[in-house]
Amino acid sequence: QVQLVESGGGLVQAGGSLRLSCAASGRTFSSYAMGWFRQAPGKERELVVAISWSGGYTYYTNSVKGRFTISRDNAKNTVYLQMNSLKPEDTAVYYCAAKLGATMTIHQFEYDYWGQGTQVTVSS
Repeated sequence: QVQLVESGGGLVQAGGSLRLSCAASGRTFSSYAMGWFRQAPGKERELVVAISWSGGYTYYTNSVKGRFTISRDNAKNTVYLQMNSLKPEDTAVYYCAAKLGATMTIHQFEYDYWGQGTQVTVSS
């Protein structure tokens, strides 16, 4: 079992920055690939970024490339999402998720554990 707790969400003006954190407890954090998803009101949950267990491989959805950065610190059992140049369309509940195994995936159904989510609101 892995427990995931997100933090760092909040209200920010367009063009601003936030850094989300996802702290994991339970099984060995470095055994998991990680992802950040988001769900905006009235929309389906979508993958934003993903990272392999070593941090050597990452995936970014097109809409956040060049603005968001995912990273992880396995010694601290934490994955981060640095979000810069935020836009109103980035407003959503952001979830971190863990997938057992080295390789990351873009498929939601392959993630084994989910956090409770943190709200990010970007005002125009």
